[in-house]
Amino acid sequence: MTTKILVSDKLDKAGLEILEASGIPVVMKPGMTEDELCAEIVDYDALIIRSGTRVTRKVIDAAKKLRLIGRAGVGVDNVDIPYATEKGILIMNTPTANTLSAAEHTCAMIMAMARNIPQAHQSMHEGKWDRSKFSGVELNGKVLGIIGTGRVGLEVARRLKAFNMTMVASDPFPPRKEVLDEIGIELLANHEEVIKRADFITIHSPLLPSTKDMINDAQFKMMKPTARIANVARGGIVNEDALYRALKDKVIAGAAFDVWCDEPLNDNEKKLLELDNLVTTPHLGASTAEAQLRVAIDIATSAVKYLKDGIITNAINMPRGRITPESAPFVPLAERLGIFANHLNAGKSVSSFEVIVNGALAQGDIALLRVNAVKGYIRDMVGVDNANIINAEPVAKSKGMEIKDSKNESSVNYSNIIEIRTVSEGQASSVSGTVFGEEPRLVGYNGYSFNVPLSGNMIFLNYADRTGIVGAVGAVLGKANLDIQQMAVAVNGTDKAMMVLIIGQKPSAAIVDELAQAIGGTAKFVDVN
Repeated sequence: MTTKILVSDKLDKAGLEILEASGIPVVMKPGMTEDELCAEIVDYDALIIRSGTRVTRKVIDAAKKLRLIGRAGVGVDNVDIPYATEKGILIMNTPTANTLSAAEHTCAMIMAMARNIPQAHQSMHEGKWDRSKFSGVELNGKVLGIIGTGRVGLEVARRLKAFNMTMVASDPFPPRKEVLDEIGIELLANHEEVIKRADFITIHSPLLPSTKDMINDAQFKMMKPTARIANVARGGIVNEDALYRALKDKVIAGAAFDVWCDEPLNDNEKKLLELDNLVTTPHLGASTAEAQLRVAIDIATSAVKYLKDGIITNAINMPRGRITPESAPFVPLAERLGIFANHLNAGKSVSSFEVIVNGALAQGDIALLRVNAVKGYIRDMVGVDNANIINAEPVAKSKGMEIKDSKNESSVNYSNIIEIRTVSEGQASSVSGTVFGEEPRLVGYNGYSFNVPLSGNMIFLNYADRTGIVGAVGAVLGKANLDIQQMAVAVNGTDKAMMVLIIGQKPSAAIVDELAQAIGGTAKFVDVN
């Protein structure tokens, strides 16, 4: 049967030429409704989209032959990724093609906001000459607060450094200190510390459950009354109702937004357009001729390579590497160890991430085990839906991590063990596990040895070894009506001991703190599911 490609959004001519030159039949039909797309897509093998097309469950069900969705751009929130994956459809994007355009648009929005350029432009076109009304502020000497130090955030910083701005930033997973120092960025503890100090704030975070409504009424009240905020990242990170109140009541001086919760704007969002201290654009961050040329060429090239030769590039949901029946049970173990290692280094910049495979497993290909471990590590950086084995290592490397793997065909206590060693701020940490049957087990943690399931709600208690600890722990959890499903205690040759608990439900932060007080040590909750 003939392979066919459907392009459902406008694509630069250069991309279309690559598709057509491949000899694969191409049909371009932009602007279709969901029902029209469902009727059209029935016998296509590939769908090339931008942000205008929503690839829903209904569309995927209608696509009887579809095996590739190519997104000319970065964000794939307009694609039902889990359902497409379930149906065996490969999803590709172009992760770096619009970085510079997004960074430049951010700078333009900040400068337009500082000098009231849109308002002054509109006033002049109305025949007015209101010079005093549109007096602005300089960027020189001001504090730029950057929330998110990924590719775009760093490019914005590099450009605004030329305006003699002082730069502070927050990121739960920042790049190496040398990268920040080279640009001149001071890393602060969290985004609230950034917004308290900043004169201009720019957001470059992904939209995750942890970042949704990250800027709300309380955060606006922390800002200087002269502060101005720009968002060219994702709608929903800033609560739009709170933004309206902050601008209308002059809690802050201004804002510049390119992204919105609903695009086009819904009726509630349109009230924001009544405000004269808000600069707006309709999601133009990647809308430059150069970016659109790059994304079109990148996605067309990747699509042709896959459809003709089976070569996969920039895939969102496709595993790489070779799995054998022997190594398959160790893939979920590697991922869970990665998640655990992330908890171990929470909030710290990791410079080295090494996966060590010990035992008979080391005789085979361990690349997929390494990548899945990194995937687990970045899960809480980018969100469960955005973490995959294709983007895992690029994301980790962008955070300054050196990724390594090594093999050791001998193993002391178990036939096969996977160990992850990390170095963060000069301190080394390690976590190791094995598999019994199909169950991942935790067997080592920073020099302590035990054997517990690597699953469920886990609490790690570190304390001076003495009697009475079990009773104290039981009293706290019993009072909170939390059942202990498993317990293990280990010592490491010093006067320190570690207790591992698996309990029936997630404990509150207050319970974890109470446990730490009861044992006179430290308590950490880890959820690796």
